[in-house]
Amino acid sequence: MTTFADLGLSPAILRSLSVLGFETPTPIQAQAIPMLLQGHDLLGLAQTGTGKTAAFGLPLVQQLAADGAKPAPKTIRALILAPTRELVNQIAANLRTYVRGTPLKINLVVGGASINVQCRNLERGTDILVATPGRLLDLVERRAVFLDSARFLVLDEADQMLDLGFIHALRAIVRLLPAKRQTLFFSAT
Repeated sequence: MTTFADLGLSPAILRSLSVLGFETPTPIQAQAIPMLLQGHDLLGLAQTGTGKTAAFGLPLVQQLAADGAKPAPKTIRALILAPTRELVNQIAANLRTYVRGTPLKINLVVGGASINVQCRNLERGTDILVATPGRLLDLVERRAVFLDSARFLVLDEADQMLDLGFIHALRAIVRLLPAKRQTLFFSAT
């Protein structure tokens, strides 16, 4: 049976997983984590509730924590896009448990919340930004955040974002990102 240690995760991440009670990786985690740690782009398909957030979140946290870099003001180092506020909140909550004990800063931006508060939260720079596409573009237009230094792009529930008509927003966002980045697509179908 595969363990999280077999996947190449750092001792710090393994300690966090132990505290969280994670014992063995799910199939999507066992397949995705080593590929992501090696820097590969990935398309991951797995049903809801199978640990997709950990499959992309754990290697993302490990790589960002390992390089020791700090984000410049109003910049991000990684971008995770999701179609709904609820999913953005859930992803951000999970990531916050993974980054305990690291200096990594996670922010989230969604419609229906104060855009002024979100602008202030982005001022000092963000390691991992979790966002809905529409609100992210609003913040880009306000020059509250710049995407040109992001090393990672994750599209979670990518098929749902396309079904909801976010194709033009996604194209606009991708044009603002550097060409050299790791790109991850995750979907439940």
